[in-house]
Amino acid sequence: MTSSPAPVALRTDQARTRLHELTVIDVRTSAEYATGHLPGAVNIPLDHIRRALPEIRHAAERGDVLVVCASGARSENACKLLAEQGITTATLAGGTGAWAAEGHDLHTPPACENRAGWSMERQVRFTAGTLVLLGLVLGPLVHPALLLISAGIAGGLVYSALTNTCGMAAVLGRLPYNRPRAADLDATLTALRSR
Repeated sequence: MTSSPAPVALRTDQARTRLHELTVIDVRTSAEYATGHLPGAVNIPLDHIRRALPEIRHAAERGDVLVVCASGARSENACKLLAEQGITTATLAGGTGAWAAEGHDLHTPPACENRAGWSMERQVRFTAGTLVLLGLVLGPLVHPALLLISAGIAGGLVYSALTNTCGMAAVLGRLPYNRPRAADLDATLTALRSR
């Protein structure tokens, strides 16, 4: 089995000069997207990409598509998934983190629509840290087998680093506050079709 080649990665300066001609798809959770996104970006969380294939294919037929996330890992995964479907896209090297670090503006929804949220990385760190602490505290107090919680999380973090994937992020992304409302996703797909 051959692996698909790494997607094309645009640097922030390249993306900035072409932003007006790109269809930008942000694959972070809706809560992350609400904290700030590239101007003009539409939000289709990574776990909804398959549902949006017709709209993304249509957008790619009309022009170049740039896929972004927080650091570039999720957008690279989305680009690979789209490439398997015959849709050519590019990713933003370093994601929105690099975009903001370069001093470029991030747009946020109006305050009344903004659902404050934590980045997925922050959610993972919080959850992993909490589970490790629980294992370390409950192991000696309740039963030594509970120390396996801490060991399991440590093993998961090592696996996550080695494979550049994150199972915990996938699980957390399915929580209600990280998922787009059905109406929001439908509106996004309609907007993408009309571009």
